[in-house]
Amino acid sequence: METIHVDLAERSYPISIGAELFCNPAHFSSVIPAKKRVVVISNVTVAPLYAQQIIDTLNTFECQVSLLELDDGEQYKNLDTFNQILTFLLEENHSRDVTIVALGGGVVGDVVGFASACYQRGVDFIQIPTTLLSQVDSSVGGKTAINHPLGKNMVGAFYQPKAVIIDINCLKTLPEREFAAGMAEVIKYGIIVDREFFDWLDENMDKLYALDHDALIYAISRCCQIKADVVAKDEKESGMRALLNLGHTFGHAIEAEMGYGNWLHGEAVSAGTVMAAVTAQKEGLISQSDVERICSILEKAKLPLKAPKEMTVDAFMKHMMRDKKVLSGKLRLVLPTSIGSSEVVTGVSDSVLAEVIEQCKA
Repeated sequence: METIHVDLAERSYPISIGAELFCNPAHFSSVIPAKKRVVVISNVTVAPLYAQQIIDTLNTFECQVSLLELDDGEQYKNLDTFNQILTFLLEENHSRDVTIVALGGGVVGDVVGFASACYQRGVDFIQIPTTLLSQVDSSVGGKTAINHPLGKNMVGAFYQPKAVIIDINCLKTLPEREFAAGMAEVIKYGIIVDREFFDWLDENMDKLYALDHDALIYAISRCCQIKADVVAKDEKESGMRALLNLGHTFGHAIEAEMGYGNWLHGEAVSAGTVMAAVTAQKEGLISQSDVERICSILEKAKLPLKAPKEMTVDAFMKHMMRDKKVLSGKLRLVLPTSIGSSEVVTGVSDSVLAEVIEQCKA
């Protein structure tokens, strides 16, 4: 097992990464006191697989546990689900000393985290991510949010969990399409800050898809360490944390325009990463060979390289101008400058963006 610490002074917390963690009371008792009231919130897909294991483990130190199952899908990461959680907590008369466990992928983690931030002005919560994407990205760093019909993650808060518990055995039940979507975020870390990790991923893709234990532990740990280091320096994305959004400005536009859930988040980020790389090349920031390597590794990970052919330039620009990195009406893009480095760029012209969008459509 690997343990990584997110260093945020009094709000610091551990990330535990290993196998068979759900059955080990030590990972829970260190952050949940005995006889505590706990609410496990999952969805209708994940709860039947893992919720009882979590409940049985919590019962070993006499916690009072209740379970809420949400609908499954990005389309349910909305105000109605947020309100459903709050209503459940109120109907069960939970006070500020409740601990909430978010058991599921990125949607569950995001909406449960946001509800935890808001319920009685903030209660403790623990992230137990069950998809590769949530294990390497959304469960770490305290970004919580719900979607609005006009934009992804537009309503939310920075709110850190008390712990993140990552059991790689969950990946055995993950469909390959979902695993591939997570690989988009894994590859992202190599592109933005770690060339050696990128090279390792390129050489070990088959092992990862075969769910090799050591390969998974290393890849997930490396991603979490990179994110933990970035979050410790820039918790609320006033500077370098924005680099973690490589491909997301284009990708979020695809998700919003095509309808949440039709394109998985990682699929949209993959196409968006290619668009960011092509933009960087047109701006003279990255070599053709590095762009080709980026496309090659995404293709090796079974991810899309092209945006939807039906999306117009106007549709992309409409959504991109609502991106959270827009400042003073100016679009800021995270662009790779080589394998292992990236920067936030302002001032890419509309004409260049239009060229990129048309070039990168299927």
